[in-house]
Amino acid sequence: MANLTLAALWTFTALGGWGEQAFCSAGGTPDQACIGGVHDAVLVSLAAVIPAVGIILVALVLFTSRRDPDRLSGMLTAAAILWVFAEGVVFLGGHLAQTA
Repeated sequence: MANLTLAALWTFTALGGWGEQAFCSAGGTPDQACIGGVHDAVLVSLAAVIPAVGIILVALVLFTSRRDPDRLSGMLTAAAILWVFAEGVVFLGGHLAQTA
């Protein structure tokens, strides 16, 4: 459930426009350079998102990982850490784009 929530948060921030609105809409006028910076941060965050999705899929598909609660917990925890890292990359990139 935590991974689903973190995935939804990243999706809305990266693809749903929350990042652009949060960082680039000061004064009501979107700054195109800032939006480009946020998009760059989203692209960088994919380096953590893709493995997180892969770990979740492997954890759910492989019967052996579902039978071993410690292995499943470890895999889902690793995926959650990657989601948090990806969201942090978007936040930091958006902040840097805003101040640039």
